[in-house]
Amino acid sequence: QVQLVESGGGLVQPGGSLRLSCAASGNIFSINVAAWYRQAPGKERELVASITSGGSTNYADSVKGRFTISRDNAKNTVYLQMSSLKPEDTAVYYCNAHIIKSGDGLTYSYWGQGTQVTVSS
Repeated sequence: QVQLVESGGGLVQPGGSLRLSCAASGNIFSINVAAWYRQAPGKERELVASITSGGSTNYADSVKGRFTISRDNAKNTVYLQMSSLKPEDTAVYYCNAHIIKSGDGLTYSYWGQGTQVTVSS
């Protein structure tokens, strides 16, 4: 019943910016930890950034200082602001969230469908 819908991907030039959004809907009581992952062709999926329910954040060294993860609890939405983009940032970006369902009070892990980010001149 819970869905994560991602948006905001696209083609940008090196040095450009994009903001990704991940909106959760359905039988949601609250969102615990949320994170953004990315996967490039032929590479393993890697953790880009995470944010706790209290707003504490962590970033991969490769994006630190360039990316910002944030959340709007009232809207059940997580964001990834990406600046100073580099070609090596090109990947499919996936949202992940641990969500407490309203119906049973249990926590489940959900994944978004993925959104393509391409950084190229």
